[in-house]
Amino acid sequence: MLAANRKLVLRLPLLSAAALSGLLWSDAVRASDLIEPDLSVATAPPRSRIDAAWSLMHDWHVVVGAGASFEPEYEGGKKFTVSPLPYISIQPYDWLTLDPTGISVRAYEIGPATFDLKVGYDTGRSEGDADRLRGMGDIDFGATVGGTATYSFGPADFFLEAEKTIGGSDGLTATAGVSVTHKLTDSLILGGEASLTVADENYMQAYFGVDAMQSSRSGHARYDAGAGLKSVGVSASATYLINENWFVKGEQSVDFLMGDAADSPIVERKFVSKSMLVLGYQF
Repeated sequence: MLAANRKLVLRLPLLSAAALSGLLWSDAVRASDLIEPDLSVATAPPRSRIDAAWSLMHDWHVVVGAGASFEPEYEGGKKFTVSPLPYISIQPYDWLTLDPTGISVRAYEIGPATFDLKVGYDTGRSEGDADRLRGMGDIDFGATVGGTATYSFGPADFFLEAEKTIGGSDGLTATAGVSVTHKLTDSLILGGEASLTVADENYMQAYFGVDAMQSSRSGHARYDAGAGLKSVGVSASATYLINENWFVKGEQSVDFLMGDAADSPIVERKFVSKSMLVLGYQF
């Protein structure tokens, strides 16, 4: 699994133009005061609205980024595809984060222990994603709800997260692991993560099983995938801070399919390699 979704919270610029407008407006108001003092009453309300909006946005932690990912056509596939990777993340408060994976809320925090609630989505899978999936049918889009418990110990975060899909696979997954972040220099941050994921029967059968109808349409042997260990994974990342605003991040992860997932007839390769490179700007 990608560590990017966990360690680096990326955030988006809004109203940078408003800041410039506020400065220009302020100069115009001062000039009008010298010429016609009575006009200051009329100009004050718009200026106040601009200043208030910028003040609010200035307190937000916002980052925008864009890059590309290089990963298999589907989990277990051997052919790779390059996809654009836009990234926008906004943190208006310390306890609330909005990013491409969904909405996360810090529900509880005491000392080094935290608990977050999250609402997101699972895009599912299309039988047109790869030749080996022909006849398997589509796995529909689904909403996800879940939570993550984290305990921080020095540079390490030990975490346990669970996620339930509503619609789509209607599955349940749980992941346990540890992630580490280390600031090597003032401009270079290194990260790493190791984890294992288990899944219920609904998830395993949807993504790795082959029922009678799918078997007749695809030619794969019928296969029942039961609940259990789905994968173990490791990842490494490096973030280079170009200056106080610009950064570039690269990440490489490898997941090893296990148990019934690895033995599925639709799986061509038992390890899933994913690469990512992103250029971002933080406000």
